[in-house]
Amino acid sequence: MRLYHRSSHRSGTMAGVFLLLLPIFFPSLFTPLSHASPSIFSEWNAPKPRHSRLLKSALQRQTSSEEQSDLWMPLPYQGWKPCSESVIASTLPEKSEGYIQVFLDGGLNQQRMAICDAVVVAKILNATLVIPHLEVNPVWQDSSTFKDIFDVGHFINVLKDDIVIVKELPDEFSWSTREYYATAVRHTRIKTAPVHASTNWYLDNVLPVLQSYGIAAIAPFSHRLTFDNLPKYLQHLRCKVNFQALVFVPHVRNLGDVLINRLRDPSSKGNMVGRNYLREVSEKYKQGAGKFVVLHLRFDKDMAAHSACDFGGGKAEKLALAKYRQVIWQGRVLNSQFTDEELRSQGRCPLTPEEIGLLLAALGFDNSTRLYLASHKVYGGEARISTLRSLFPLMEDKKSLASSDERALIKGKASLLAAVDYYVSMHSDIFISASPGNMHNAMVGHRTYYNLKTIRPNMALLGQLFLNKTLSWPEFKEAVVEGHKNRQGQIRLRKPNQSLYTYPAPDCMCQG
Repeated sequence: MRLYHRSSHRSGTMAGVFLLLLPIFFPSLFTPLSHASPSIFSEWNAPKPRHSRLLKSALQRQTSSEEQSDLWMPLPYQGWKPCSESVIASTLPEKSEGYIQVFLDGGLNQQRMAICDAVVVAKILNATLVIPHLEVNPVWQDSSTFKDIFDVGHFINVLKDDIVIVKELPDEFSWSTREYYATAVRHTRIKTAPVHASTNWYLDNVLPVLQSYGIAAIAPFSHRLTFDNLPKYLQHLRCKVNFQALVFVPHVRNLGDVLINRLRDPSSKGNMVGRNYLREVSEKYKQGAGKFVVLHLRFDKDMAAHSACDFGGGKAEKLALAKYRQVIWQGRVLNSQFTDEELRSQGRCPLTPEEIGLLLAALGFDNSTRLYLASHKVYGGEARISTLRSLFPLMEDKKSLASSDERALIKGKASLLAAVDYYVSMHSDIFISASPGNMHNAMVGHRTYYNLKTIRPNMALLGQLFLNKTLSWPEFKEAVVEGHKNRQGQIRLRKPNQSLYTYPAPDCMCQG
């Protein structure tokens, strides 16, 4: 690693000393302004490839037409299909018990799951649901509201036979705001809802508040409803909300369609990549023509720091991440008690852009692959992504596919940026996430529902393979292909305590 100075007279030794002393004399450089803002210091890192032997072979890889055909082949029908109707007809209560408010934190996908749960809780209590309030995201500082992200009219209309939903509280309850509950203890606020609470808990603890005051506000509300021991019609209602009622606002869908069309027809974006090259690519592999894969590259600074893994940036990066970890989590990173080798062999380290690139190459994706990068801000910036781009020169993202004018309505709004990525991901031929997380879980479930190919990286296997520095490319490729044969969208039935948003069968799907 080198640190370049304006003065050409400084020696490498002095540069190294200066590098190590920076945390002491300039601690502010290591302290982010927010969770979303990486330190200035970390952005200077340009780590060299950690798996140069594999990378060299991957750059020279050849993929046969047969391999390409198998790779892009859609999943066969697996005997499960979406359930269109509930087992019993849904009815509205003659009289509402009162109004339910929920205040949702987390990112887009966590909020999405909580919205589904909120509808079911309103059904359990025979209550009227107020359009959920989305908290300002503490990581991305996004103040987008429900109506900024989701089509409210569609949401209300799809659920009109199940529960009553209102956009705003009536005047007599206008005092019940987020600010009101933030200033003192309130009788109408429920803040003790346990994680995965049962229906009986809501009937015993929330219904009395509704009956006494006509309103109840539940905060926090993330993961506050059990996945087990619920009547089938309530589980089905969850599925109906997730897969039918939650639709993004028109301008998000429109931008998503623009990106999808440009990915499927590269010639429509001819100013970005040479048309001759694209024509040659299309002729070379007819099987992949018009197809694209979405990669969710979950490699932001929070992820890197929280994992306590080593990502090849040397002492400088370790110091920066250690400082960030201490400031943000104040030592509450349990993984730090393990060595990097232990964490990797257990599959607990997020894949770097280089490593996910090698995985994709080993699976058979070649340099003609249309790859859409779905991510927020990658830790290390373009320097970290460059290796992935060398393997997949046709890699695109929102900025490369759409003009600044086309992106104007979503600029600087993390939730809307994520919504566009979600929409494009749902329309891709193949989806793969670099690391488990809320986006990964939501996409696995949603694509399972429609029987779409979704590759789940075998993190433990990959961690062990990347630790083996003597592995040849043929050996690595064989191990990767074998280890992912049954991780490409094969339906797995939900087990107790697992989320139906990740495993929609059998709750949301029917056999036949």
